[in-house]
Amino acid sequence: MKRNLKLMSIPSEVRPPSIGDVARVAGVSVPTVSRVLTGKQRVSSDKTKRVHDAIAQLGYRPNSAARALVSGRGSIIGVIAGNTSRYGYASAIQGVEEAARAAGYTVVITVVESTEETEVQRAVDLLLGQQVAGIVVLKFDPPGIAALRALPAGIPVAVMSGTRETRRSQAVFEEAKAAAAATQYLLDLGHETVHHVAVPPSRREDGRTQGWRKALKDAGARVPPVMQATWEPESAHTLGKAIANRQDITALFCGNDDLAIGLISGLAAQGKAVPRDFSVVGFDDHPLARFWLPPLTTVSQDFVRLGHDVFRLLQEQMAGAAVHRLERRMPELIIRQTAGAPRGGRQARAAADPASAASGT
Repeated sequence: MKRNLKLMSIPSEVRPPSIGDVARVAGVSVPTVSRVLTGKQRVSSDKTKRVHDAIAQLGYRPNSAARALVSGRGSIIGVIAGNTSRYGYASAIQGVEEAARAAGYTVVITVVESTEETEVQRAVDLLLGQQVAGIVVLKFDPPGIAALRALPAGIPVAVMSGTRETRRSQAVFEEAKAAAAATQYLLDLGHETVHHVAVPPSRREDGRTQGWRKALKDAGARVPPVMQATWEPESAHTLGKAIANRQDITALFCGNDDLAIGLISGLAAQGKAVPRDFSVVGFDDHPLARFWLPPLTTVSQDFVRLGHDVFRLLQEQMAGAAVHRLERRMPELIIRQTAGAPRGGRQARAAADPASAASGT
């Protein structure tokens, strides 16, 4: 079925004047410029004149989003994301698009790959140049955070995941609780501690790492240093090869399934087997996770459903809701075959030699 969706690229040519440029020249804030453009809130005559003078000086053309707020004719939902190819991002966008299409909107996607100010502003200006009725921001990474901060006031916005935005409606996964449950599951199997292979955080420490750390502290277990990886499975593959002969590591909780699969591959390259030698748990429940050998134990997050949630929150904002709501969803631990008792432990010996384990020798 063909989707009603467009992917926008950022042109390399010099960008036209932005609303931020107008604010700087006029000596006012971006929200003040937005209020002058929409006419929905009163602005002093002095500031109004300075804004209009700056617009004339720069040759700025008010974007379609501002005109849509006045006319009520916006037909496009904008999505700002730091990536569109990774499973979580793509599935979240799918959910937004499904819900928006059912409501009669077209979805336009702008990718922001950098936190560099001019790149972020260029992406935001490109999106606001459309007939945008509202915007969804995928706040999974630093570029998403930067884009959210660059959006002018007065445009309906809803945020997906990330830390709580008190002045925005937001749909989030309870990642910290889910990560704690995955870590506790490994501890319950008999592992003395759990090592963590982390994805690049959107802030100082993301919810998955926080949940892992809390579970270990609550259990009185040692908290090892975080093993930092990139988004690419190759980084975890390299890590797997490097730790294959470490005797102090028996269980690993990975920040996503890509890293878990890369890690298992790296361990296998050094002759190690999962879960015989190492237990590994992922996060996200990638569609291929259940087909991996062995099938990957992981945490399932319904990104499509969360996309539906965030669009519903955006609809409320587009309808003029004054309250910003928080929608929460709890991920689910999916137990498959990549986690077991620690190597050499009593449970492991029981599996290999039940008589010996029963005698305690």
